[in-house]
Amino acid sequence: MNATSVTTPIAAAPPAKRPFLSPTSKRRLANFKANKRGFWSFWIFLVLFTLSLFAEFIANDRPIVASYKGEILYPVLVDYPEEKFAGFLATTDYRSDFIQEEINANGWMIWPPIRYSYQTVNSQIPHSAPTEPFWLMAKADRCKAYPQGDQDPNCILGNMNWLGTDDQARDVMARMIYGFRISVLFGLALTICSAIIGVGAGAVQGYFGGWTDLLMQRFIEIWSAMPVLYILLIIASILPPGFFILLGILLLFSWVSLVGVVRAEFLRARNFEYVRAARALGVGNWTIMYRHLLPNAMVATLTFLPFILSGSIATLTSLDFLGFGMPPGSPSLGEMIAQGKNNLQAPWLGLTAFFTMSIMLSLLIFIGEAVRDAFDPRKTFR
Repeated sequence: MNATSVTTPIAAAPPAKRPFLSPTSKRRLANFKANKRGFWSFWIFLVLFTLSLFAEFIANDRPIVASYKGEILYPVLVDYPEEKFAGFLATTDYRSDFIQEEINANGWMIWPPIRYSYQTVNSQIPHSAPTEPFWLMAKADRCKAYPQGDQDPNCILGNMNWLGTDDQARDVMARMIYGFRISVLFGLALTICSAIIGVGAGAVQGYFGGWTDLLMQRFIEIWSAMPVLYILLIIASILPPGFFILLGILLLFSWVSLVGVVRAEFLRARNFEYVRAARALGVGNWTIMYRHLLPNAMVATLTFLPFILSGSIATLTSLDFLGFGMPPGSPSLGEMIAQGKNNLQAPWLGLTAFFTMSIMLSLLIFIGEAVRDAFDPRKTFR
């Protein structure tokens, strides 16, 4: 009887996992990190922006959390009526002596580091507004408006104005924090919307060419030749001020800056061999534009985004300075600059806005330089 050999099947090797980052992306990330100034600017800006997103927990005229008669309350998140604290007003003023005594007698409160919101008026300023930062005054002077002077329990660091007050007795530090947040959020929203419209228009022009490209290019040339600043001022003076209205007005012209870059990339790549092969296989135009051409065009587009963001913030600040920006009372760096111009005897107003704008725009420019180096093909593909 012949012995039969039994072969043991060899288990197939598991498929290799696709790396999270391609070699090209790794080289780009390494180039970004190699630019130390841009790399650290990115982290500093990210930390500042993240902190500003929680501005209500840093500067607010309401406690973060409070305990009243055994109940845990969150005034920073919930608007409690004053009748809950034995009052009669519709909105609770947690800075009033009556409310503070009532809550402290029946519980406790945890306040933010700065006990002012961007619109809170300080009624205990030592003299007429604007007032200088508290560290420029003696304790007896900065607390003389309190009932018990420098012995008053409310004469503490949280109630001091770290960077002084403006001409309406509002805390400059709180307005700077909220103004930084709204400037960055506005700039990000405008940059993202401009990129979507600009990339879409440039892609259509560059891919289809012909009459489509000719007509759209003539329209963009006419649109770009308009006096943008005067049109923005006229529209902003007619429409009621607001975040989204101002965003829509600036979006009318900001999208044009990216069209030329994307159009050139699509014009260059639309006749490449892989695009012709995709057409021969019956792939649709929109799929080719999205799957094959857009990733190449985004390399040049991403290098412009930090600079567009800084330009958007500067435009908002300029309109606020001229009085055509955010609604009156909104936290605005441009409005603070205007106050500094009108109150030369209070240099802390102009200096605060100047240093905030300078640091913010400098960080964005440094980040933009690092992104440009990261996507530079001479460094990425060497």
